[in-house]
Amino acid sequence: MDTKISPVDVCKPASNDVGCPPSNGIVSTISAPAPIGQSSLGRHLARRLVQIGVNDVFAVPGDFNLTLLDHLIAEPGLTLVGCCNELNAGYAADGYARARGVGACAVTFTVGGLSIINAIAGAYSENLPIICIVGGPNSNDFGTNRILHHTIGLPDFSQELRCFQTVTCHQAVVNNLEDAHEQIDTAISTALKESKPVYISISCNLAAIPHPTFSHEPVPFSLSPKLSNEMGLKAAVEAAAEFLNKSVKPVMVGGPKLRVSNACDAFVDLADASGYALAMTAQDVSTMLRCGQKSIIFLINNGGYTIEVEIHDGPYNVIKNWNYTGLVDAISNGSSKCWTMKVTCEEELIEAIQNATGPKKDCFCFIEVMVHKDDTSKELLEWGSRVCSANSRPPNPQ
Repeated sequence: MDTKISPVDVCKPASNDVGCPPSNGIVSTISAPAPIGQSSLGRHLARRLVQIGVNDVFAVPGDFNLTLLDHLIAEPGLTLVGCCNELNAGYAADGYARARGVGACAVTFTVGGLSIINAIAGAYSENLPIICIVGGPNSNDFGTNRILHHTIGLPDFSQELRCFQTVTCHQAVVNNLEDAHEQIDTAISTALKESKPVYISISCNLAAIPHPTFSHEPVPFSLSPKLSNEMGLKAAVEAAAEFLNKSVKPVMVGGPKLRVSNACDAFVDLADASGYALAMTAQDVSTMLRCGQKSIIFLINNGGYTIEVEIHDGPYNVIKNWNYTGLVDAISNGSSKCWTMKVTCEEELIEAIQNATGPKKDCFCFIEVMVHKDDTSKELLEWGSRVCSANSRPPNPQ
């Protein structure tokens, strides 16, 4: 199955100052950069992101990705959302992919890549296509045995790549203009085909350089349609219906494979009542306020790690309780577009929801819900006991 983005027409540039790498694969640095917005590598990547439906890129700047970020900002169809740290950027891209079908994030080499990798690993397990873009070392530094900053002190730049190989379905290291077009397009199309994250590293000195393969108007992106086995599908539906008809109180839970198969709309009863939770640290409340988000966030404050308590209790499950509404108030710094409330009973919660959906609907709303640390369900108690038993099984006899 051919899943590459169709190649663009090769056009000869008007001038002869386009940097073409020599046969050893090292790109010359004397090439004249293209003005921001023209057909450079950065422009090509930005246009590809817009083509697949990405309009927001969640980013953290670092010296290896600054020029690339300039070109992402210059793309009219893209908004660069600066996040407070890389992990938050990764989780924001995760939530974006859940809502929009595909997400993108941009960080710097190693110190940024290794910080975002936990979110990328989560997206991999959840079958979410995320384009993880990393600004890499200068192309001239590859193979020189130089020790760079943002590394572990070895002249080997592949540590980050090796880490991402286990949590992405495709990896592209772009340090050569000749195959940059093909590498980027292959990575993006693979992410959409596999519904998994991909890793794209772009050398910091290449983002502004034009090349004949970077057309001003990239051709439309397309993937071959997935074909269904009609007989197998019919048999599966009949078996599922027979199983459900025998159940007294059937419960259907939709997993991530529904999203991969574009079957969420068919799962109507559950899909209408479903949503997704996006966990972000308090730092990026400032990002949400800066971007004018009108979200409603509920923070369930039970004073500790309740699930862990039910599995195995100990003093490490008790944390210092914060005044979370006070923290958000401090971050908002008196902004009239931020509203907070702390609730301790059902009546106060109802009032808070009415305010958040009524008079305060144009504000960023943060509601802290205070619950007792032992407020757990019977099912959670049983689950905790089973997990404890499973974790404490003695070693098998040798």
